[in-house]
Amino acid sequence: MRYVAPARDAVDPAVFGRLPLAAWREHAGLIEGRDWPAIDALNACRPAGMPERFVAQTHELLADGLHYEQRVAERGAIATRERNWHDLFNALVWLRCPAIKRALNARQVGEIARMGPKQRSRAQYALTHFDEAGVVVAVRDPALLALWDAHDWHGLFWRRRQAWLDGTIRLELFGHALLELALSPGRLLVGKALVFQSDSDAGLPAPCATAIGSGRLLLDPLELRPLPLSGIPGWHPDNADEAFHRHAACYQPRRAGRAYPPASPIP
Repeated sequence: MRYVAPARDAVDPAVFGRLPLAAWREHAGLIEGRDWPAIDALNACRPAGMPERFVAQTHELLADGLHYEQRVAERGAIATRERNWHDLFNALVWLRCPAIKRALNARQVGEIARMGPKQRSRAQYALTHFDEAGVVVAVRDPALLALWDAHDWHGLFWRRRQAWLDGTIRLELFGHALLELALSPGRLLVGKALVFQSDSDAGLPAPCATAIGSGRLLLDPLELRPLPLSGIPGWHPDNADEAFHRHAACYQPRRAGRAYPPASPIP
């Protein structure tokens, strides 16, 4: 069943104080409170040097016949439905990670030109999955990847719980659909992750954008690893109990024959 986000005035304000939404406090004025932000308010928050602009998605706008991605690439116009959680969170990700968004857009436009408007390639599916539910993860300890490869969720999230607290494994949430799902308290979240091997605290968006833009990543949706975000400390109220990590519905066994690519190095 398709998820329907709660009405703005029906959202429990407590969700904005919990992860993942608590990590977006710099945009509290856009997502909290009863009033929806105007398109102009979104544009006023754009980082310096961001040429793209948010534009209201109207019948007049869509009459140009352009695909959403083509409109972004050719006109710098990000069609945005007003009073809509999904598009508001998409705008927030543009504000925080414009380089990744731009890389995804360039790849999508290239695939549309190659495939035509009525067919979709494996790369397009991968790009879309990451855009909606993506997570960028950096791992220092290869042993954590071994647990992840095996879907040993008890090991990854309970026995190695400290790794999530001390930065041995860290992440940047990218997918705007995940932020929308987080409006519903207690919902179990699962992201689709790109993983980097890093021994430093280097930022994740820049190398991720470079790898996507160059075509090294997101050629197939099977590159993406499922990551049960609700197992991370602070992401679900029940995960401080070991029993959660044995029985939570977000923890799925690995399918027979399923394998994941190695982590990409950060230069």
